[in-house]
Amino acid sequence: MEKSYIWSLPTRVFHSLFAVFILLVFLTDDDKLLNYHAVIGYAILILLIFRVCWGFFGPKYSRFKDFPTGKQNVKEFLNNLFEENQKYLGHNPLASYVMITMLVVTFLAIITGILAFGIQEGKGILSFLNNSYFKEMKLFKEIHEIFANILIALIVAHVSGVIVDKFLHKKHETLNSIVTGYKITNESENIKLNIFQKLFALLMFIFFIGFLIFNLIEPKNVLIASKFEPIDYKTQNEVFVTECGSCHTLYPANLLPKKSWELIMNDLENHFGDDASLDMQTNKEILAFLVKNSAETSTMKASWNFLNSINNKDIIALSQTDYWKRKHKNIPKEIFENEKIKSQANCKACHSDIEKGLIENENIKDISDFK
Repeated sequence: MEKSYIWSLPTRVFHSLFAVFILLVFLTDDDKLLNYHAVIGYAILILLIFRVCWGFFGPKYSRFKDFPTGKQNVKEFLNNLFEENQKYLGHNPLASYVMITMLVVTFLAIITGILAFGIQEGKGILSFLNNSYFKEMKLFKEIHEIFANILIALIVAHVSGVIVDKFLHKKHETLNSIVTGYKITNESENIKLNIFQKLFALLMFIFFIGFLIFNLIEPKNVLIASKFEPIDYKTQNEVFVTECGSCHTLYPANLLPKKSWELIMNDLENHFGDDASLDMQTNKEILAFLVKNSAETSTMKASWNFLNSINNKDIIALSQTDYWKRKHKNIPKEIFENEKIKSQANCKACHSDIEKGLIENENIKDISDFK
């Protein structure tokens, strides 16, 4: 048996980075880590671009044309699956199909992720689509999750194949080959990179590292920047700020529908246990402002979720909605009783940007701050 060098350094580096960043993208699948999740997704896209290009003009065994695909190859491989000696130096037929499918599904997961990020969150390079498609935000998210789940299944298939191969064809050292580049074969064969391949791999690696550094230096860049800007309510309506913000959190008008604001403003004498009556002119002015900027007029995710949660019910408190309860269900009761919060209505205790008309996940204070 001979040692054959079949996986070049760029191929091995890609494999390692791809595995690490796929793991990271699943670990950051959380509302509070969404910006990191997006950046990691973009990073994986760069890796995919490299791998696709490498699949066309990379070295032997890394090129797609060298993958032993086809019905005959699959049939032959399965018939000889338990034979110790295997004729495939690079990917076997099944691994070839899994690899190609993984690249395609990963690409689709990233593209649908960018779409969902732009439409649902109003962030990133496709944030301009938020205005047109925000009502279908859940659809785009669900499509993205479908591809993510398919990718998980493919990863399981890939890892399972590697484990099976390790037991059935142990002497070939297939698992070790992705680290060392060498595989034990019947005949010695060593690949070599030409100057163009070396230069391309180096430039792509530099670009990849540069991309990561750029996102560390400029965390609010165009790839994750939000289309929603902080609102100065005092400039928009000083009376609203003076009368409403002086007693409690200045709840953005876009969090409640028109009907809820009308119910609130028409019964200020019984305003959550207090008499918050205003003169007719002031009441009329504030109500007009609230209705003009109600949830129906907003394309923010929180506005849309509250609007759909309230629907046509007579709900005037955010904490009474199913959406609010679902989002806060894992927060212990004692947290709301903390002296820094005191009430479920004190949104600004945790949402530091709510009085600016935003509820960005990354600006939510950690629960540990109140323990």
